[in-house]
Amino acid sequence: MQRRETTVSTENFTRVTTTVVLHGGGEIGEGEDVTYQAEAHDDFPEPRERGRYTLDELSQRLDAYRLEDYRRWAFESAALDLALRQNDVSLGQALGLEYKPVRFVFSTRLEIRPWLALYPQLEFKLDPTSEWSDDHMREIAATGAVGVLDLKGQYHGTVVDQPPDPRLYRSVVELFPEAIIEDPALTAETQAALSGAEERISWDAPIHSTGDIAERDPRYCNIKPSRFGTVRRLFDAIDHCRARGIAMYGGGQFELGPGRAHIQRLASLFYADAPNDVAPGDYNVGEPRPALPQSPLDVAIVRGL
Repeated sequence: MQRRETTVSTENFTRVTTTVVLHGGGEIGEGEDVTYQAEAHDDFPEPRERGRYTLDELSQRLDAYRLEDYRRWAFESAALDLALRQNDVSLGQALGLEYKPVRFVFSTRLEIRPWLALYPQLEFKLDPTSEWSDDHMREIAATGAVGVLDLKGQYHGTVVDQPPDPRLYRSVVELFPEAIIEDPALTAETQAALSGAEERISWDAPIHSTGDIAERDPRYCNIKPSRFGTVRRLFDAIDHCRARGIAMYGGGQFELGPGRAHIQRLASLFYADAPNDVAPGDYNVGEPRPALPQSPLDVAIVRGL
């Protein structure tokens, strides 16, 4: 286990993640637990499995540990990474898919114009709140730089909760006519406010399985691998979306370790041209500054995940 942490002064919290490292056959595989509660990383459980397994067999053995999805993904992605490295192939080679440059958006709760002054082509994923006035939203919309608006209506008991607000929803629909609208809270009033924009609605927080996607039958879906927990559930969901023409885009979880590169490479293989919330980690720490990687991002192709 490898603990990482960083203090995020702009949002006044300490981000902690744990990297899981699996060993076998002279190789290592890594995965990252992105659980947000810092204290959850203090007494980290250490499942110990020794032997020769297929990836699926090891996954089945992990069932007994009853790990939450974020933690389960750390072990599952480490196992996938290890299996690929033991076979001396990249995920793309194993699947017969080509890595492509990744279009990314920068997710921020701060003012975007200082970023645009440095990077005029940068796109954003923003979290509108009830405090946003229509005039403020018009100014942001005029930049033409907003690809996704996350209404945070599916979060409960967190610091980012945004209660249902028909006025806000109506303004988002009208002032950002091309942006994807993510995670609204659906009430009679908000559904009326979203009228005419149903095809732009996407889901993130409620999505943990193919069944969750099928239940909502969206046009768009945010794919966050760590929410699925297992490799099988992730790829089942990707297959489901591909078969039904559901447009996917990648999502990040403020990864501090190998998990960030993992989600970038998954985006590169499956939804490279989408507004992926997988910007390089340097965007998440510090003020606007020159020389940051720009979109589209050339991913480093490696053995493993």
